[in-house]
Amino acid sequence: MMMNQYLVIAYDFTDDGALERRMAVRPAHLEGTRQLRQTGNYILGGAILDDHGRMIGSTMVLQFDSDGQLEAWKKQEPYITQHIWEKIEIRPFKVAGAI
Repeated sequence: MMMNQYLVIAYDFTDDGALERRMAVRPAHLEGTRQLRQTGNYILGGAILDDHGRMIGSTMVLQFDSDGQLEAWKKQEPYITQHIWEKIEIRPFKVAGAI
């Protein structure tokens, strides 16, 4: 059975310390992404950049067997728990051509 796919679009907080906070938490976020890749839950992702090339958010395409697994991921994702992402939109998604 095919897993449910999700598009995550998240924008960082915009306070003066936001980028520094992101950079401090980034290694934990990337480790979580590696773990998601190993379990087959990660499809793709990357940083949203402003006009000057600075990271201001993230986009990810993830897949899970259930909405419950998505909720469990949200509870442990460092960019959520450490207040990096201020606005998060998660939408059902389907990768074109996915089997």
